[in-house]
Amino acid sequence: MNINLDVELVEQEEATKLVLSGEIDAYTAPILKESLLPLTQQEGAEIIVDLEKVNYMDSTGLGVFISALKSSKEYSSSLKLVHLQDRVHRLFKITSLDSIITIDTTVRGGN
Repeated sequence: MNINLDVELVEQEEATKLVLSGEIDAYTAPILKESLLPLTQQEGAEIIVDLEKVNYMDSTGLGVFISALKSSKEYSSSLKLVHLQDRVHRLFKITSLDSIITIDTTVRGGN
């Protein structure tokens, strides 16, 4: 089984979109962190993370998003997660991170 994470950066007029596909775990979280944190460190930037094609995430991934949230507050940028599959969204709900991270509540399929 090939465990990987693909990261695509899409520059939009109003925001920078990070489109992720694959799995976010202890092996791939550093790739996410390397891609996401510098975006949050741009003063006033708007970052949208598209998780539609992420079918698995563990606590390591949550840690990266917590770091990104702290960084975005420090640099007055905004961070929004969109298109979460149900199992990934559940992880944010169980840990109550959905109350501090902006998440588009339109939950996509998956278990």
